[in-house]
Amino acid sequence: VRLVESGGGLVQPGGSLRLSCRASGFSPDYYVLGWFRQAPGKEREGISCITSTGSDKSYAESVEGRFTISRDNAKNAVYLQMNNLRPEDTAIYYCAAERPPPGTYYSVCTHQGNEYDYWGQGTQVTVST
Repeated sequence: VRLVESGGGLVQPGGSLRLSCRASGFSPDYYVLGWFRQAPGKEREGISCITSTGSDKSYAESVEGRFTISRDNAKNAVYLQMNNLRPEDTAIYYCAAERPPPGTYYSVCTHQGNEYDYWGQGTQVTVST
């Protein structure tokens, strides 16, 4: 089971990046998928999540209106489009997957990291001049 993030890098304030996360070793079709980040010296923050059907999407207040989450179940992938980036967005970004109870799926998603079962290794995003 693997989740692999990509798309991080160095960008100037006001710029954009698109993060991708691909799953392998399992089918995430029925999983909630989420994005988290952790800046140096700070706690991990759940910033966005999406249910298996995409019917529910949620964003932290810190990124609302600037970030957009999406998923492509055919590609076992989840994406995070980040616009109008700010220096305070600098962090390592992680994707994660929450496994539903057998035979069910979640109709809402959560930013609580301890609810997630699988994690990627992270990708660095640096917003700086």
